[in-house]
Amino acid sequence: MSNDLKTGGCHCGKVRFEVVKASNDQENYVYCNCSICTKKGIIHYIVPKTSFKLLQGEDILSLYTFNTVQAVVSAHICKYILFIPRSHPNDIDVNARCFDDFDITQVKIRDFDGKNWEQNVKSIQ
Repeated sequence: MSNDLKTGGCHCGKVRFEVVKASNDQENYVYCNCSICTKKGIIHYIVPKTSFKLLQGEDILSLYTFNTVQAVVSAHICKYILFIPRSHPNDIDVNARCFDDFDITQVKIRDFDGKNWEQNVKSIQ
């Protein structure tokens, strides 16, 4: 595997993906305090769609929308792996906790006030 790639997948192993590391890799991790991210423990890692490749599991992914129906989540039994975030509608948002060998102690995580999304979205664009 190239050092420029991150690989990952869901807990059951049915979904696998690879991501080309963001140029700002160590600063590309974002914690959001909105209700869904807090309850699911999501740490966002947003990359251009061209930097993301789904290796397997497309057949079991489905769409999940909530609240404003602007955020779209690809989900299945192991939910909240992949997102099309409303802050970056042309990108892919991977839950960094789904990366293989993810070590939360080795990355810098920026905070985002998602409870007040509209007032703060420009800080992550």
